[in-house]
This record gives sequence, structure tokens and C-alpha cells, in this order.
Amino acid sequence: MAEVVLAVDIGGTKTAAALADRNDVPLATVVAPTPAAEGATAVIRTVIDLAEQLLAAADPDTRLVGVGIGTAGVVDTTRGMIVSATDTFADWPGTRVADLVREGLGDRLPAGAPIAVQNDVDAHAFGEFTHGAAAGASSALIIAVGTGVGAGIVLGGQPLRGAHHVGGEIAHLPVPGAEHLRCPCDRMGHLEAIGSGIGLYNHFLSLGGDTSVVNARGVAARAAEDPIAARAIAESAASVGRAIAGAATLLDPERVVVTGGVPNIGDAWWEPMLAAFRAEAIDALQNTPILAGTLGDDAPLRGAAAAAWRN
Repeated sequence: MAEVVLAVDIGGTKTAAALADRNDVPLATVVAPTPAAEGATAVIRTVIDLAEQLLAAADPDTRLVGVGIGTAGVVDTTRGMIVSATDTFADWPGTRVADLVREGLGDRLPAGAPIAVQNDVDAHAFGEFTHGAAAGASSALIIAVGTGVGAGIVLGGQPLRGAHHVGGEIAHLPVPGAEHLRCPCDRMGHLEAIGSGIGLYNHFLSLGGDTSVVNARGVAARAAEDPIAARAIAESAASVGRAIAGAATLLDPERVVVTGGVPNIGDAWWEPMLAAFRAEAIDALQNTPILAGTLGDDAPLRGAAAAAWRN
């Protein structure tokens, strides 16, 4: 009988689920829109619906032995509960994700089988740590730069959660050059306010950029011929590099992994990010490898699966 775990990635726009083997490899994956605005019941129902699709299509001898979930929001991993979340998810804070998923799966999940719930960026980070660019390292800082900015920290092979469940919230580090921009947390000058995709776009507008451009992709598309776009990208990337230098000084990770959609801009982003890191990092950290993530969209599913198997 083949044993598998259910791996789930609950994002703001879509939810992905997969059955994964003991190597954390997704065997089959299904995706559905996340009904975040409809409340916790609808989100959990989506997870259960996807699980039922996967199990119905699996070999009859397949046995589900655990669940790993990466989800948007700050997560109390000991209770599998959402501590706080943005307004994107209606009524998400306080949701007992682990308990509700166990109830929804019913006898499809054996009594006592583990359900490991963690933040989605932490799941992404654990995927890169166990199977991606940080595999084989004893410690790593994994940063995802996309619509927002998130990070996961692994020290001594274990995720760092923090006393208030916000270990790795690099998005809210104050960084020079962002003082004119408001972070989604409503404070000025944090990394996410300039370093994220939305932050990059807002910085472009603040520099006098063309208002017919509608998002960071548009800024990237015109960077070769538009000096304001090129400057916005460089200064946004440099803010990420400075934040990495600060975090690396505190944590001294063996490797740093940078992933997400914004780094896909290419050299116009990577070069100023790395230059800012080197300008700020102390001599002992200059040779810290800063690598691109290798798992892409599979990273959070593989990290969620790894957490389930570990439990």
C-alpha cells in the first residue's frame, strides 16, 4: 500500500493541492481559485474539495497518512491556527485550520495522523531548504520577492518561528530609501513598501513615471529605454540587498536563496541587489552564497509535504 501525504498551498488568489510521496514529490496536483473574500468556511471547503478530487483519482491502494499546509497569514504552528492575516482573507484570523481540515477529511485521514500548518512563505522556504537551492546547508535565509515580500529562516535544520509566530517577517524591516512609501502594515519606509512588486511600481510612480504603466511588469518591460523605470528597478532591488545584508548580519546563514516573480526581471534587478548587499555586508559575510530559487511553484507544496512527513 502506497503511503502519501496531502500537501496544500493556500494563496491569496489560488489554492493548490497535491498528493506527495516520501520524497516530498507531488504525484498529482490540482488547483482552484481561493475564495478568500467569502470567509474561512469557503477556503477550508476548497481544500477539502481538492483533497477529495486527488483521492478519488488515486490508486485504490493509496493511503493518506498526513497533511501539510502552507497558508497566507501568521500561523501558530503548534495549534495549526491563524493568528493574523491581511484583509484579503475575510474572517481568517482565529481559524483553526488543522482542526477544520481534520473534520472535513473525516475517515479519509487516520486518527492521530499529523496535520502540519505553517505560513506559505515558510513552506516555500522549507521546500527550497529540503530540495532546492539550499539543500544540504545547515542554515538558510530564503526570501520570496513577489507581490509582497516574505522570508523563511532555517537554523540548524529547523524553521525559526519566533515567540510571536513572525520569525522571518523581513517585509517590515525599515530600509533607507523607502521613507516616502507606505507599507501595507500602514507604516512608512518598510522593505515591502519599495522592494515588492507593488512597492517597485509605487516607487516608479513616485519618481514621476508614466502613469499609463499599470504594474511592475510594465515597469520591467520598458526599463531598457526608460531611465525612470530602470532607476525604480535598481533602487527597489537595492533595498532588498540592504535588507538581506542586515538579516545576514543577525543570522549568519550558510546560504541565502532569493525567489519569487520580481527577481525574474533579470540582471537589471539582480545586479543592483547584489551590489547593495556587498556594499553593506561586513567582510565576514561577503562570500555568503546568494542563489536563485530552483523549485518555482513546487516549492511551497514540497515544503508542506516535508513538514507533514517530519511529523
